[in-house]
Amino acid sequence: MFVQPVDYFLAVWFILAGLSTAYVAWDQFRNNPEPVVMKWGFILVTLYMGPLGLLIYVLADKEPRPGEHEAFTKPLWKQGVGSTIHCVAGDATGIILAAAITAALGLPMWIDLIVEYVAGFAFGLFIFQSLFMKSMMGGTYWENVRKSFMPEFISMNFMMAGMALVMSFLMMGSDMRAMDPAELLFWGVMSFGVVVGFIIAYPSNVWMVAGGLKHGLMTEREPQSDKAKERERAHGGAVAAVARRRHPHTRLDEHANPGHANPGHANPGHANPGHGNPGGNPETGHPRSGHGSSHGNGGSRGPHGGHGMEPDATVPQLAAFGGVSVLALALGMIAPANWVNLTLSARDVGGAIMPPGMIMDRDTPAAAMLDMAAVHPRLITASHGLEVRGDRELEARMENGVKVFDLETSVIRWAILPDVKVDAYAINNQVPGPRLHIRQGDRVRINVTNRLPESTTIHWHGLILPNEMDGPAKITQEPIAPGGSYRYEFTAGQSGTYFYHSHDHVDRQQALGLYGALIIDPANPQDEIAADHDYVIQLQEWLMREGLTFPAMPMDGGQPNYFTINGRAYPSTDTIRMKVGETLKVRFIGTNNGFIHPMHIHGGPFEIVARDGETIPESARFLADTVNVGPGQRYDVVWQARRPGKWLIHCHIGHHTTNNNVEEKGGGGLMVVIDVQP
Repeated sequence: MFVQPVDYFLAVWFILAGLSTAYVAWDQFRNNPEPVVMKWGFILVTLYMGPLGLLIYVLADKEPRPGEHEAFTKPLWKQGVGSTIHCVAGDATGIILAAAITAALGLPMWIDLIVEYVAGFAFGLFIFQSLFMKSMMGGTYWENVRKSFMPEFISMNFMMAGMALVMSFLMMGSDMRAMDPAELLFWGVMSFGVVVGFIIAYPSNVWMVAGGLKHGLMTEREPQSDKAKERERAHGGAVAAVARRRHPHTRLDEHANPGHANPGHANPGHANPGHGNPGGNPETGHPRSGHGSSHGNGGSRGPHGGHGMEPDATVPQLAAFGGVSVLALALGMIAPANWVNLTLSARDVGGAIMPPGMIMDRDTPAAAMLDMAAVHPRLITASHGLEVRGDRELEARMENGVKVFDLETSVIRWAILPDVKVDAYAINNQVPGPRLHIRQGDRVRINVTNRLPESTTIHWHGLILPNEMDGPAKITQEPIAPGGSYRYEFTAGQSGTYFYHSHDHVDRQQALGLYGALIIDPANPQDEIAADHDYVIQLQEWLMREGLTFPAMPMDGGQPNYFTINGRAYPSTDTIRMKVGETLKVRFIGTNNGFIHPMHIHGGPFEIVARDGETIPESARFLADTVNVGPGQRYDVVWQARRPGKWLIHCHIGHHTTNNNVEEKGGGGLMVVIDVQP
């Protein structure tokens, strides 16, 4: 499932990468005359860099016309590309394999980076440089290891410096899916890291090719048959004339094969400059570089020709370049620890996606990230439109005189407006959860089954009950694990307006919808403060950004942009219909998690008759038109319809009566209309 817009981009990117790689592979083995190791180098780099790898191949290496590879690849910048390709193909392969393995093992990011460096360096040095190039470099395997060590060290340092910066900041950024090899984003970060590593390593490779420390691009042609040679001799004059017209300033070697007479391998000044073969190539007869500048291989080689190198870089130059590469590596590996928490692993953060704007630094723990993370769309088990209401009263079943309720938590998609759905934690597939309506003195049993991806509990807010039934996780009970269940049982000794909510990771779970109303009628019906209409208002804030739902919190990155009453935002909230002279009892419940809402009713003051479930003595009751409803608080107020019209119940914080900062039909969010008829 694609979760973010970047997923669609990455899908297209990797399709293009696959097509680009297929073309490069086809063209390399069908048309391009270079050693097999370089063919595979370009294939791997194109696989990692996608269309950019294809672009580099076409601009720097692909033979434009038959017989012109030597001349085409001669410029130093192209030779530097070839050297970088060889570096990246080996180093990046080791780095990417190590990254996938360490992520699967759950190793911290800082260990991950070290393992990646060691793996990339080892793969580049021992496999790509010393083993795959052995037939071209000549000598024994360990001689090649010794000769390749310093060039590989310098190149790898710059390569890893770029990749480490990218991986540290993007993997530990706002979308932690980048740490999970099962996600497209992981491979997207790897691809981008290779691109950055290539760019940073390229200048050093140009210098090393110019100094004879590394090879550049090479040309390798298959031996020709006798008939082919005879045909070439017969047409040699014509071919040479064409070559002169294309390269008027290049002298053709009259001793070279006329069928391949081109400036790329006939110019004695660049016959084999990339490797400084001291005696020339005995297979091809190419002379040694006449001026000693070693910057690539513009010449051909037979299938068994060696490519010895004569470095002319001085020891101080090597030391300086090596020292700078170490500084770059240290910057890439260590500097990110000042801004991101490199002690975390893929297992710690679990592919969490952080809200835009959340401040994350080197001290931000994994637990904080998981609490603030978006609800993952892959966890959704049901989707409901506006036709499904929350706060539906749940009928109890009787078992031996006990009222039994069954509650089940799950992840759903819930409509708060016609065109807006949030991803919510729900109880019995609704937000708010079902209303539990009982009478004082009832014996109740509530069976809670947890279908969330995390543990949970239920707290019965404001009730006097046995301690083990109270609900705080790890204090009065063990959390209910995913798939587990817990039975709460108690006798309702109080009456009034109460509610229930999660008490495990409360800032996350309650903010995502895990709550519901608990209304307890007094044992003596005459103790009930009567009204013609009774309406429960449960308040909540939501944070929805970039198509994802995050728990709204009063902190940077967690500020809400949607607000609901009973799971709906105005204008999708209820309309309360009554007549002039009738009374309305409004039960304000502070199911809101971290914000205070000054709730105001138009059309005249109301009388506050109860607070936090406790009825206020008649002599202490008072009139008001606004009451601050904080998290956990409850107020019962009685309002009388004095005049006909449409009167509002709303929060008096303007932002809380908008939908994503926009008013619709006169408002939004925390608004309910009372439609009073004459």
